[in-house]
Amino acid sequence: MSIFTPTNQIRLTNVAVVRMKRAGKRFEIACYKNKVVGWRSGVEKDLDEVLQTHSVFVNVSKGQVAKKEDLISAFGTDDQTEICKQILTKGEVQVSDKERHTQLEQMFRDIATIVADKCVNPETKRPYTVILIERAMKDIHYSVKTNKSTKQQALEVIKQLKEKMKIERAHMRLRFILPVNEGKKLKEKLKPLIKVIESEDYSQQLEIVRFNTFISLLPCYRNSLFSSHKCVINI
Repeated sequence: MSIFTPTNQIRLTNVAVVRMKRAGKRFEIACYKNKVVGWRSGVEKDLDEVLQTHSVFVNVSKGQVAKKEDLISAFGTDDQTEICKQILTKGEVQVSDKERHTQLEQMFRDIATIVADKCVNPETKRPYTVILIERAMKDIHYSVKTNKSTKQQALEVIKQLKEKMKIERAHMRLRFILPVNEGKKLKEKLKPLIKVIESEDYSQQLEIVRFNTFISLLPCYRNSLFSSHKCVINI
């Protein structure tokens, strides 16, 4: 015997539901499990790898699709792909208590791992262990945010830990090789960012200059500095 499925219903299985309330109504989208965090952190950029369907629902578990007029009233458009993006970015992920606990534990450890990889004790210059960072995060009662990437939260954690312990971002050790005239220009731009210059070697015969530096480059400086200077960087 065939089973009749109403045309406004879509049956899905093994889904992660993301929910948003708008204009007094509830809207949901069906995603693949473990893909929502990847999308929000920027790791996953292919929407089709995140969404099981580009349909917007009022109830995913029952397969009830949202009405066109309700979408226009709430979002100002009936473009379901665009609405899915909004819900995916700002909506609340619906998970069981067990799944949420597991997710929070994993994110907590991932954040601690990133902090341990990026930071050192400023006095000893030695890195901290992940276990020690986890303990310090518990001491400051850090609460994991599921709607933020682990990298973003790691930066927040570093700021908070600085108030409670001796910790700083580790500096990159770089060596620049480039023509003398370019080297002098680049050095002036790098001065505000350089922690220690180990040595400088200007050689007119070889027409290169070497900088051995401990340097911490912010992302906003990297492209602007290196796009205008052809150089070789040895780390």
